[in-house]
Amino acid sequence: MNQHITASQEIAEPTRARSDAAQDVVRLVDVKRRFGATAALDGISLTVRKGEILGIIGRSGAGKSTLIRCLNGLERPDSGEVVIEGRDISRLSERDLQPLRRRIGMIFQHFNLLSAKTVEDNVALPLKIEGQPKAERLKRAAELLELVGLADKAKAYPASLSGGQKQRVGIARALAARPALLLSDEATSALDPETTRSILALLKDINRRLGLTILLITHEMEVIRSIANRVAVIDAGRIVEQGPVWSVFADPQSGITKSLLGTIRPQLPAELAERLLPGGGAQTILRVDVAGEAARRPLLSELSAAVPGPFRLVHGGIDHIQQEPVGTLFLCVPGEDATHLAGVIAFLDSRRARVEVLGHVADPV
Repeated sequence: MNQHITASQEIAEPTRARSDAAQDVVRLVDVKRRFGATAALDGISLTVRKGEILGIIGRSGAGKSTLIRCLNGLERPDSGEVVIEGRDISRLSERDLQPLRRRIGMIFQHFNLLSAKTVEDNVALPLKIEGQPKAERLKRAAELLELVGLADKAKAYPASLSGGQKQRVGIARALAARPALLLSDEATSALDPETTRSILALLKDINRRLGLTILLITHEMEVIRSIANRVAVIDAGRIVEQGPVWSVFADPQSGITKSLLGTIRPQLPAELAERLLPGGGAQTILRVDVAGEAARRPLLSELSAAVPGPFRLVHGGIDHIQQEPVGTLFLCVPGEDATHLAGVIAFLDSRRARVEVLGHVADPV
């Protein structure tokens, strides 16, 4: 499994490790769950720190749904630990599990609102189940509807709301019992892009204002990019890669991560990609990925000064993820001079850039 961690993190002192564990809202240890011959979860281990937003991403069938059902206690793992706020919920009876479930809020892809109840009654429903007095329930519902920007919809019914408004009601309901953890199960998949952005901005604001820990399950890399602090990539029931979002986006290690990132990372323009040849050619096309300090430097100016000779930028640029610069540049370098090409690649390597030879083209670009 690719961790994207530093050597200093690996040799942290035991006392530091114990202190960190105390800040874990979620801790999964070697969680396994099978359905017949299929391993839905095959040794999942990860943590979610207090106040962070962790995104878990994977394709359909990767194990995301089973994982979230283990986290909210609807599914029991065959082995391993599912620890929420220091308690292993996989070992609790249904009776003991109920109060812990109230510490976990859930928002769903299809909202799951009760159509016969008003917006405020939907939001207050978890508190009604707890047995709180009506006046307190409605007061809390009013506070939360104000928080999500729907104070004027308290008496409305779900049928009169847009998809984005329904999801805002779902978020308010999930917050009613003041949970320690908010689980988001593909919460924006049914929404259009503009509404998705507004919902993600709301979740980020709630995380900032309330210090709420959020775990996002999604198949959309753009969701991870927009809101998460860390990302874990799940494939065939295993975590194949995890780390800070900017780091994973800048230098994906696993094939599945590269595939998932394909829609949002810069790609060679199609008309140029169609001209690529596997053997030699007049021009060599390089993909250069940079992040952090390497992306802050005037890389191309330094390359020109250090390795005299022609090259040309044909596509790419610098973006920012979590305030860190992340860039992808596509360079065209004359292919006949092997010494010059080797010098270009060596210099880029020395600047901590990741360089890939994509192929060659017969004619100048």
